[in-house]
Amino acid sequence: MSRRNLLRGAAAGAGAVALPALLTACGGGPGGDGNVVTVGSNASDAVPKKAYADAFAAYAGQAKQGRKVEVNTVDHNSFQENINRYLQSSPNDVFMWFAGYRMQFFAKKGLLYDISDLWGDFQGFSPALKDQSTGEDGKQYLVPYYYYPWAVFHRKSVFARYGYEVPRTLDAYLALAKQMQKDKLVPIAFSDKDGWPAMGTFDYLNMRVNGYEFHKSLMAGKEAWTDKRVREVFDTWRRILPYCHEGANGRTWQESALTLQKRQSGMVVLGLQHAGQQFPAADRSDLDFFPFPEIDPAHGQDAVEAPTDGFLLAKKSKNLKNRKTMESAKDLLRWLATGKAEDLYLTSDPNAVAVSDRADTSAYSPLQKKAVALITGSKQISQFLDRDTRPDFATTVMIPAIQTFISNPKDVDGLVNGIERQKKTVFAAE
Repeated sequence: MSRRNLLRGAAAGAGAVALPALLTACGGGPGGDGNVVTVGSNASDAVPKKAYADAFAAYAGQAKQGRKVEVNTVDHNSFQENINRYLQSSPNDVFMWFAGYRMQFFAKKGLLYDISDLWGDFQGFSPALKDQSTGEDGKQYLVPYYYYPWAVFHRKSVFARYGYEVPRTLDAYLALAKQMQKDKLVPIAFSDKDGWPAMGTFDYLNMRVNGYEFHKSLMAGKEAWTDKRVREVFDTWRRILPYCHEGANGRTWQESALTLQKRQSGMVVLGLQHAGQQFPAADRSDLDFFPFPEIDPAHGQDAVEAPTDGFLLAKKSKNLKNRKTMESAKDLLRWLATGKAEDLYLTSDPNAVAVSDRADTSAYSPLQKKAVALITGSKQISQFLDRDTRPDFATTVMIPAIQTFISNPKDVDGLVNGIERQKKTVFAAE
């Protein structure tokens, strides 16, 4: 049994080992001095973990009244798969999470504090970012911190050595993959042991085949998964799978990205955050990317997957019932909303892009500048499958469905019928 399935099974039973047992709020409750703010973090990988530590240390160094931050870090997947239980139990004061639908879902359930009063003083955020931080009720709940694009990553030196050209269309992409296979490379590094990496490929295929609006509507439960347009997505994916790493369901994204770093594979579809973390500083200048290829000219390469991460206040934090702790937590959020705070983070993690236009971009690497150009030049921006739909649908339906497809790509009819049947049940629930 995989670690993820073990967690999922445990969460369903009595006495489950879930996030509340791993992330314990402390330091600011009724008996505390109100100066300690606890933060629940999913930044378990070395690079972002250090970057956040540096940023929070800088905040504590300049904060008034001796305010400081205590960070409780949990494995990214464990955090994500148990977030609902966590927020309804004993969460930390502040926690890291995602913009868009995933934030709106918890706001609607009354699990987040409204921070609209803070947004009145924020500067440097675009209207689009404010929209991504706003609930269905028109109130703001999230402080966006950074974002990063998903794309097809590769090594410049590998492309130069073999004379590869960047493909713009799916046919050119497949032709390139076929040539890489002849050159004894794994054409496309691929993994889905973590349950979410392959979602990025599905998103791009759906947006390239059917367009952003259909993708958005499908994620919202408004389209049928048995629609011929969805079948076409999986049929198109079947054309790509022969060029992908075999055994993807048993491989982590770190292992997949590492094969790119070791020049064992030619390409990988991941986020800049993920691919970049596997490249040491001395090697990072060799990392490059191109947009996911065009499939239907009507949609071109218009849409870009660019997840936005940020910070929120947990409504059920016992500490935040203390007025002084609430003031301290809001002070931290005000600071995190500044360009300076983003600069401090990006100094240690150059695999993301600041969301604030007050951040200093002069030190951006060529890769970061290219990421900015890709995102700002897009016509539509998606957040990611497990952020653009209900969390329960993403976790209980789409993770096993995509893994089933990877293992058995022939039965598309059975696959989409199963997804549609479960979707109706999930979206009918309040």
